[in-house]
Amino acid sequence: MTFSKVSEVVTNLFPVWTVIGALVGLYYPSTFAAVDTKYFTAILAALMLSMGITLTLKDFQDCLSKPIPVAVNFIACYVLMPALAFAISKFLALSPALMAGLVLVGSINGGQASNLCTYIARGDVALSVVMTTSTTIGCIFMTPLIAKAVLGTIVPVDPVGIAVSTIQVVLLPVLVGVIANATVPKVCRAVEPYSPLVGVAATVVLVGASVAQCSTDIVAAGLGLQWPLFLLHLFGGVAGYWFTRLCGQTEKVCRTVAIETAMKSSAFGFLLASLHFKEYLVRVPSAISVVWMAVLGASLAVFWRFQGTPE
Repeated sequence: MTFSKVSEVVTNLFPVWTVIGALVGLYYPSTFAAVDTKYFTAILAALMLSMGITLTLKDFQDCLSKPIPVAVNFIACYVLMPALAFAISKFLALSPALMAGLVLVGSINGGQASNLCTYIARGDVALSVVMTTSTTIGCIFMTPLIAKAVLGTIVPVDPVGIAVSTIQVVLLPVLVGVIANATVPKVCRAVEPYSPLVGVAATVVLVGASVAQCSTDIVAAGLGLQWPLFLLHLFGGVAGYWFTRLCGQTEKVCRTVAIETAMKSSAFGFLLASLHFKEYLVRVPSAISVVWMAVLGASLAVFWRFQGTPE
């Protein structure tokens, strides 16, 4: 079997690896003991670099000439998802603390792993990067605003820290990849077949390590809290797709917005819940969201991969 075939099989099984990583982190947390939170930035940067070498400056110029998809994604991220989280919490009669945690998940920015899933789904990777960046910057003011309006709680967000993280995790690695693509294209074409494998491995490690740090909380929450998070990410992805379709966008853009909407920066939500909410249970939905947003995002990506490249 050739390397390309092996890579295709491994990539198509992305949801399986994600589940395995989550289960290992849940039941054998010591496995990821060496993957401290301080390494997350480097791992995410490697993931983004692996996407960056597939992009050109023209890709980003094309994105900037199409502001409607970026606006649609921003609305989906900060209006649709918080509203869905609130509705699901009410429908399932969650406790105030768990409702606060679920709404917080819905109110945070898009996750960086969405860019990998967009690549696998044959979506618009450059557009995905622009969307992730816009919602990450947007969380500086949108997340505190939603938390105050819906939960009656002020969630202070460090704008300088968010800006630095955005540069380190998203902008700089992608920029390095784009420059490399322009200056040493032959090297990038030689490395590009490995990009999906690097992205899959990085995502699985991040999911496993995040779950390992919260394993006790997740087990204590039981199965009853799995449904709200599963429904939030599932409904978000489906609604994001059809909302974009109703706005007259192409299939490629619809796939991209769906994945961007479904996948949230759950680790950041866990951090905010830990720092700014006195009730311990508020952080549990974010811990569970780390798993479901990765599993559903990966599942959507593989499903669309089998549908072929859109026009």
